[in-house]
Amino acid sequence: MSKMSELDRVLRELKKCGESLVCIAEELAEVLSGSGEKKEAVEKPGKKESAGKTSGPEKQYSLTEVRALLAEKSRAGFTAEVRELLAKHGADKLSGIDPSEYAALVADVEVL
Repeated sequence: MSKMSELDRVLRELKKCGESLVCIAEELAEVLSGSGEKKEAVEKPGKKESAGKTSGPEKQYSLTEVRALLAEKSRAGFTAEVRELLAKHGADKLSGIDPSEYAALVADVEVL
């Protein structure tokens, strides 16, 4: 029985790693297709947002930071919840989310 549970655990972990690799591949494809424009879009909205808010989160998150956090939560068993949060913020994958939403998304993910 313990061998089966160990195999089941390893299989779940392997599946999560595969999902993470797919997310990374999508992000790399996006970076390669839009080189400099995406970087500017990530930086500018975050600066304006943090300057206007006094009580909100002051940290500006990059695409890489948010992706790493989502991958970590997904590996921890919250894949379905991560997908729901992405949908809540208006996209089915991270690359479809407006960078100005990153702080709110991170706040939602940290609750998991």
